[in-house]
Amino acid sequence: MAKKKKSTKIFILDTNVILHDHTCIYKFEDNDIVLPIVVLEELDKFKRGNDLINYQAREFVRLLDEIVGDELFNGGKLLGPNLGYLRIETGKPFSEELQRSFREDIPDHHILAIAEYTSKQHPDRKTILVTKDINLRMKAKSLGIQSEDYKTDQVHDINILDKAVDIYENFSPEIIERLYQQGSISLLEMNWQHVPEANECFILRGSTSSVLARYNATEKKINRIEKHTAYGIKPRNAEQTFSLDVLADPEIKLVALTGKAGTGKTLLALAAALEQHKNFEQILLARPIVALSNRDLGFLPGDAMEKINPYMQPLYDNLGVIKHAFNPRSPEYQKLEELQKEDRLVITPLAYIRGRSLSNVYFIIDEAQNLTPHEIKTIITRAGEGTKMVFTGDLQQIDSPYLDIRSNGLSYLTEKMRNQDIFAHINLLKGERSYLAELASNLL
Repeated sequence: MAKKKKSTKIFILDTNVILHDHTCIYKFEDNDIVLPIVVLEELDKFKRGNDLINYQAREFVRLLDEIVGDELFNGGKLLGPNLGYLRIETGKPFSEELQRSFREDIPDHHILAIAEYTSKQHPDRKTILVTKDINLRMKAKSLGIQSEDYKTDQVHDINILDKAVDIYENFSPEIIERLYQQGSISLLEMNWQHVPEANECFILRGSTSSVLARYNATEKKINRIEKHTAYGIKPRNAEQTFSLDVLADPEIKLVALTGKAGTGKTLLALAAALEQHKNFEQILLARPIVALSNRDLGFLPGDAMEKINPYMQPLYDNLGVIKHAFNPRSPEYQKLEELQKEDRLVITPLAYIRGRSLSNVYFIIDEAQNLTPHEIKTIITRAGEGTKMVFTGDLQQIDSPYLDIRSNGLSYLTEKMRNQDIFAHINLLKGERSYLAELASNLL
């Protein structure tokens, strides 16, 4: 590899890092990157398909094709100004220690062999294996090879993710009364030392009364929030009231609703969308298909739609809850039926959305905790004029083996968009599905 300063490092990349972020090779500053040849072989298996992981594989192969050259196999090729060199390393023989420890001839062990070889070839530089596979990290460390997770897009402050609604005490009765009478009050008039974040929701409490409020950073005002019913769904607690308020605000184009199962995230988002159906050409509900127990779509019988329907069922269940709030002969029920028949209310797998430009759409993305940060970015950049996007998810129920509370896309979105005037995040804590569901969520 080309001569480098001793302070720079050498990073060996695992396949799952590329499938997480196909632009990862540009995220290691001036350090060098080694791409094991076996990783290319594994990527080849992922190129075909409609899932987001297949998209990442194809994009990386295209990117690699743009920078291809003999240097990739001979000394490395410079990735750009202030960046390091990229080198593709062919297979290396297993050392005696590696053979004794891991007898199977699998891709992971070939990656370990290359990491071990690189480390010995460059004793004056730090060699690090980067993988999202915890087991592979442990295997590497057992051989004395430094290994770490891909940290570039990880969340730093996880406290903002599970934060409860703030309650601010000791406000004068006059302030509370003015909010009830006027509906809003300027931050300057309140003489409040605390400056809230954009669209922060909170409870202001006086000696005898309290009020639900949200901060409008554009106008620098505290606005009172009232409880409103959305398409037959009534908020049952302060968090749900806050949620419906930001979901209904046309100035807020991006919303993140987090919370455990049964807190009403998806139901509230759908109800708010239906309440505003006249303002949008289409309501889209989508969720990523993440198979459980290693059973992909091929395991299920039937054609494509029959395979997909079981994964979409939770969205249909939420729609059913709203339908059952009305008499089948009511105008609201008939409007729901009409919206579905006209394809103005569509439930679909998230993979089917890719490539579309979404204008004047109310777009709800469920189970967003199973998306990578790059996937979240790809979805949001589809938004055209008049589109509102709502991401919902439970950060404690991540089904992807390579994502956690710090590295998933919903956490990343919430941290990066924090304090933007068109973004709001509500964390719902209280379960409202049933006492049984709440008890199970808390105790099991």
